[in-house]
Amino acid sequence: MRTRHIICPPLRRRGLAALTLAFAPFAAPSAHAQNNAQGEAEAIVLRPLSFFKVNDLDFGDIIASNAAGTVRILPDGSRTRTGGATLAGNDGEPARFTGLGSYNREVNISLGANQIFITGPGQQMRVRNFEIGSTPTAILSTTPTRFRIASTLGNYNFPVGATLDVNANQAPGDYSGTFTITLNYL
Repeated sequence: MRTRHIICPPLRRRGLAALTLAFAPFAAPSAHAQNNAQGEAEAIVLRPLSFFKVNDLDFGDIIASNAAGTVRILPDGSRTRTGGATLAGNDGEPARFTGLGSYNREVNISLGANQIFITGPGQQMRVRNFEIGSTPTAILSTTPTRFRIASTLGNYNFPVGATLDVNANQAPGDYSGTFTITLNYL
C-alpha cells in the first residue's frame, strides 16, 4: 500500500519560495543535467553445514480444460504436460537450493511429506513425485536419499522438480503451498 504526504509551508514562506524560483534561472549558471539513482546490493554469508532456498518451484502458467491433466517441471527446467492441462508461455522453473558443507561429506536429503496440496481460488491441487536433480535424477521422499559433496570448497546446489495434478475445470488464479526439504550432514 502506498501513501502520499503533502507538506504545505506557511503562506509567507510560499511567497518567498515562489520569488526565489522566479529568479533562479537568472542567478544560476548553466549546468549539465545529472541524475542519480540508487541500487541495492545483497550478500548471503553461509555458515558451515547449512543450506538455503535460491528460488521457488514454479509450474508456470497453465490453461485448464474440462479434462484433468498434469504439469511436470523436471530438475533441468524442462516442462511437460498430459491430459487437459495446456502450457501457456515458456515460464516455470524448478526450486533451487544451495549450501555449504565440506568436501566429500555425505548428506541425507529428504522431504517432509511425499505430496503437498496447493491452494488458491478454486479446488486445491496436488503436487507429488518431487525429484532432485542429481546424476541420475532421483525421486525424493520421506525416506532419506544420500549424496556426497563433490566440490573441494564444500559448496553444492541442487534443483527440485515435481508433478502438479491439475483438476478438470480448475478455477483461474494463483495457487501456492509449501514443502519442506531436510538435510542431515553425516
